[in-house]
Amino acid sequence: MAQFGIDLGTANTVVCDETRGIVFDEPSVLLRRNSARRRTRLVAIGREAFDLLGRVPAGMTALRPLQDGVITDLETARTYLRAVVRRSVRRSWQRGYAKVAIGVPSGATHLERQALLEAADEAGIKSATAIDESIAGAVGCGIDPMERRVHMVVDVGGGTAEVTAFCYGGVLTARSCRVAGDEMTVAIYRHIREHHQLIVGEQTAEDLKIRIGHTTESSTVVPGRDAASGHARLATVPVSEIVKVVEPITDSIVETLAACLDDLPPEAAGDVLGEGIHLFGGASLTRGFSQRLERAFGFPVKVAENPLTCVAEGAARCLRTPGVTDAYGWS
Repeated sequence: MAQFGIDLGTANTVVCDETRGIVFDEPSVLLRRNSARRRTRLVAIGREAFDLLGRVPAGMTALRPLQDGVITDLETARTYLRAVVRRSVRRSWQRGYAKVAIGVPSGATHLERQALLEAADEAGIKSATAIDESIAGAVGCGIDPMERRVHMVVDVGGGTAEVTAFCYGGVLTARSCRVAGDEMTVAIYRHIREHHQLIVGEQTAEDLKIRIGHTTESSTVVPGRDAASGHARLATVPVSEIVKVVEPITDSIVETLAACLDDLPPEAAGDVLGEGIHLFGGASLTRGFSQRLERAFGFPVKVAENPLTCVAEGAARCLRTPGVTDAYGWS
């Protein structure tokens, strides 16, 4: 029986086949053709749809099926998830028999989890389990959540940032913050417009956020449209300037997550201090984020080997790890 883990994120969707590895890793974007008779007529998903953001032809609309990591429109999410499943599981007979674990934010409500499972069922997935993204990511990092010791992980994605401490099949404390990578992108967009009089698209702002995380250059060139003349223009922006733009957002995330230390039992501190905190998620690659997190928590911080895909990889492993889905899953 095929087993799949799905990280249905606000920014990106990742699907991991337990035997084949990553089979889908693309932006969580859907392009539909507007129609009076049918609400959603699918044109493209993933990278094909994302590349059209800011340049969508008349009569079409680009949508993100999730907001803050959860479903806001069931029909759109169902259409998107069905398309993702068909791209990932090519043989139709496998879809009905496949076991699937889908990551959800730990702060998701009962109704939000139920909406996700309903979307999965209507997309043709008959055996679906919702599992906390923090637990799935921890398993993807090689952690056994059934151990008799405390582990702590921090997951910073596009829509949510979460910290979770768990031990022996149960969560000791968890804090969720619905301010994450998307707010960094918005802050960069506004800064470029206000201080450089350059209008850029969402995709350009997102690329700039990613670029500053690993570039060694002191400045970067940003393409856009001049706010005054409307003509195309390039602007040279110091990398340090963009780093300062996102700092207030990363600091607010860290402050919110660090509050979980007040809920952590004193006996657990020794376990966490010895092993450190595991960090993953796309926004975890923001320059300086792990260092600020380490200063705030007072524990060593380890960035996951595969921070962008470990949630989907861990979700797939959870299906074959005894007791994990029973302890942390929801179906």
